Amino acid sequence: MASEHLHAISADWLKSLEVASSTGDAMSFVSHFLSDGWFREHYQVWKQYTDFSRRLFMESRDFEYSSLRDFKIDDHTINAPSPFKLPGPQGIEGVQGAFTFSITNPAALGRGFFRLTQDVDGKWKALTLFTNMQDLVGYEESSTDQHGLYEDRKMTWEEDVDAKLRAIEADPTVLIVGGGQSGLACAARLRKLGIRALIIEKNARVGDCWRQRYPNLTLHTPMYQSSILYSPYPTNFPKYIPKGKLANFLESYAVNQELCIWLSSTITSTPMYDSSSARWTVEVRHGDRKVILNPKHLVLATGVGSPRIPTWNGMDEFQGTLYHSNFHKDAEQFRGKRVVVVGAGNTGADLCQDFVAHGATEVTLVQRSATCVVSSTAMEKTRFRRLYPESTPIEELDFRSNSMPLALLLQLAKSSGTQHMKMLDKELHDGLRKAGFNLTWELSPGSGEIGMEGFYLSRAGSGTSAFVKQGQDISHFDKDGIMFQDGSKLSADAIVLATGNEPIMKTTRAILGNEITDQLLPPEVWGLDSEGELNQAYRPSGHPGLWFAVGTFGTSRFFSKYLGLQILARELGIA
Repeated sequence: MASEHLHAISADWLKSLEVASSTGDAMSFVSHFLSDGWFREHYQVWKQYTDFSRRLFMESRDFEYSSLRDFKIDDHTINAPSPFKLPGPQGIEGVQGAFTFSITNPAALGRGFFRLTQDVDGKWKALTLFTNMQDLVGYEESSTDQHGLYEDRKMTWEEDVDAKLRAIEADPTVLIVGGGQSGLACAARLRKLGIRALIIEKNARVGDCWRQRYPNLTLHTPMYQSSILYSPYPTNFPKYIPKGKLANFLESYAVNQELCIWLSSTITSTPMYDSSSARWTVEVRHGDRKVILNPKHLVLATGVGSPRIPTWNGMDEFQGTLYHSNFHKDAEQFRGKRVVVVGAGNTGADLCQDFVAHGATEVTLVQRSATCVVSSTAMEKTRFRRLYPESTPIEELDFRSNSMPLALLLQLAKSSGTQHMKMLDKELHDGLRKAGFNLTWELSPGSGEIGMEGFYLSRAGSGTSAFVKQGQDISHFDKDGIMFQDGSKLSADAIVLATGNEPIMKTTRAILGNEITDQLLPPEVWGLDSEGELNQAYRPSGHPGLWFAVGTFGTSRFFSKYLGLQILARELGIA
């Protein structure tokens, strides 16, 4: 279709939707959707995010969208009206595009994204609609240089930054626990919104959470999709960034974004919340001194939990080297040795490669249950390059990508997306099966092949350089190695447990104690809730003044804005 026709279809539908919204006509609003359409909204800063189907929307008693006004097609970005086609046997296609709108209560600016297809009568209806708040009027996120040239400057840049950092240290509005990519991105976002945020980081350097991991680690997502907020990587960076290079970049990011960070700092006792003052009391050991802080908001950006170390009888009898993968530092010391790696995720595969590269005599990967394996090549073709093409502003791509309801993404994966990936990876999967590796694309048997987006082994190999022990549970350890329940045995000089990490909520309980943790609803972080949104992440936690910042670079890059707006609204007294 010609661009003029695409624009006309979009404008007509949007104008009619605005009338329904501004007049509070719920049934008319709903009639703009397909019978199986989806509506995802992130604009109500005082409520949870919602992502629900048209049916659920029709069952809601209150129409809450009459404050939306001034719908306008966004013609000035890459998200102007354009054709789209979704993967799947049904071949869903239509018109997609972004639009802007205003919100009257509270006074705010919003932006939305629609995907329109024709119903059986040929009428254009929404398959998906996404609405989100961009800025609160009068408190817009600053995009200007705060240290630009102007005539009445009274201090140097260094003096200005130092004064602002000291003001944050004296009275932080937000205390962020954890200086990894999520904590850094949230602090940078809050700074742009004029909110004082202090990060406390347990390590001695920013980036140590990456720097201290296993030697051959690289990002498992390409650098053009994995940039941090406001700061794309240099164009000459490798596609998959090594962990040390990434750590150094994060360290420079903290400096360039003028973030206030206390290194080698930890919470020393259970934080207390005073509901009358709406402030926390947090005791922090900062270097060699203890400091009492009273922030209004506490953001936990602690990353993955502590190492998950299963226990088996006889572990203390094993005479070789035994450790969790979090503590893997040097494969060279096992040159000429027999190594067993327990756990067949990304880390287990990477460690097997490290041991083989450093001359271990025999490397065996113990796979206790089936694994979803997607190659970097397949991910590049089906997701990364399709959703994040080169030379396109990543903010626009994030907006379009996150406009899609997560539950609908899973439906599309079940219908054909996973099958397409399996076809692209047929040679890889045949090699893995030949080596004894068990594959799956289901979270549970019979639940549908949804795959696992973001989880893939970029260089899994076909099993020619490492053996696979699959499908047998470990019975016990003895002095020489591992005994399995089928009676077989693996002798080893070293056993590495690549068994993952504990849930974030376990870390939360260790920091906040039982009384506060038990108030959190739902009692878990990550995973999808009943409305298809991420549990706890960047949204109200169930306890006032407590937030969670978790996930990938892309997650924090996009959702840090919503965390910032929710905190800002509370500071302004409108939430």
